[in-house]
Parts: sequence; C-alpha cells; structure tokens
Amino acid sequence: MGRLWLGVLAATLGWAHDPISTKLTYTREISRLLIERCGRCHREGGGAPMPLLSYADVRPWAKAIKEEVLERRMPPGGAVRGFGTLADDTSLSQEELHVIADWVEGGAPEGDPAYLPTLPREWTEPKPAAVGPGVTVKAGTVLRQSLRLGAVTAAKVAEGGSVKAAAQLPDGRVEPLVWLHGYRRKWKRNYALESPLQLPAGTRILIEPPQAEIVLYGAR
Repeated sequence: MGRLWLGVLAATLGWAHDPISTKLTYTREISRLLIERCGRCHREGGGAPMPLLSYADVRPWAKAIKEEVLERRMPPGGAVRGFGTLADDTSLSQEELHVIADWVEGGAPEGDPAYLPTLPREWTEPKPAAVGPGVTVKAGTVLRQSLRLGAVTAAKVAEGGSVKAAAQLPDGRVEPLVWLHGYRRKWKRNYALESPLQLPAGTRILIEPPQAEIVLYGAR
C-alpha cells in the first residue's frame, strides 16, 4: 500500500492510547467503506500486502490509511467519484474521505461488534468493459459521427497528474465522462460507464488540461 509501511512501528505502539473524540466507529461506518472499496485487494489472495477486513487488521494502519486515501493514492485507479457514472467504481467520495479522516483523528474507536457487516461470500474482479476499438481524441475534438460510448481511458496524461473529460452535446448539455486524479500509468485501465452514453455527431470533447488526450471506446 505504497507508503503505508513507513512509520508503522510507531503507529502500532501508540494507537492504544489515542483519546476518543468521535462517534464514528469501525463497526458501523469504517468497516463497510473498507470492505466495499478495499476488500477486493486487501484480503487473502487479493494481491495487496495486508488484509483490511477486521478491526485488528485496520487499527495499526489507521493513520497511514488516512494519508493514503486523502492523497488519493488508495484505492488505486485515480477516478474521482461522482464525476461521470462508472461501473465497478471503488473510488471514495469527498464525504467518505472525511468520514475516514474524522474517524482516525477521533481516536479510531472500534464500536459494538453487533454492527459489523457480513463479508461477501465471493470476491469477483471487475468485469472488462464490452467495448469495441478505441479512438484517441484531443481537447476540442468534434465527433463527425454518433458514438455509443462504453468506456474511457487516458491516452496522454502526466504521471501523477490529473485529467478531466466531458462531452458537450450539440444542444449545449454537458455530460461528465471521467476525472482521473493522481494518475499512475501502472493503473491503466478502461473506465467503463455504468450505462452506455449516446453521443450524437457534433459532440465536442472537453478535456482539462488541454494538452491531455483520452481514448473513447464504443459500447458493443
């Protein structure tokens, strides 16, 4: 988990003495967030360096987890939640980031085990988007023919940078597509839309920063 290994000894030795100043608890709020957003990787056989499926797993890493999620290094993938409607979205919303930060700053209490959620019986990887060949576009590109958009990915963006893409339809409406923040090339993937988006001919692709490029994939 990137920088999580740094400072873990101090965190492990000191956490038991943190004063409690929040009503947020692991069993009610935090466990559900971590299972939904982190459980695919942070479990046995999931590929991450440690599990995060119990209070005993999570508590020694609490402060490091807060740092990782606030810097959007975790969960990996880079898409900002709420901008565009993506399938298999494991990113955290601003509200969820605040919940984790407030819980950690409030002493990271455990809470009543009666509130713990049930772990999923099966963990499945996100299904690949059913998309056709992609077309790379620059900022300001105007579609010459209609496109039933199924997924988006980055084509040209600086390592650690940000790219925001939207589609301005001919009638003036703007449809957000994806916003990648703290982009890492090793996380390159197709960001599948929850539902295909019909882009008529004449749609203009808006990209910030203007030097970035994205790839549009038609839905099958």
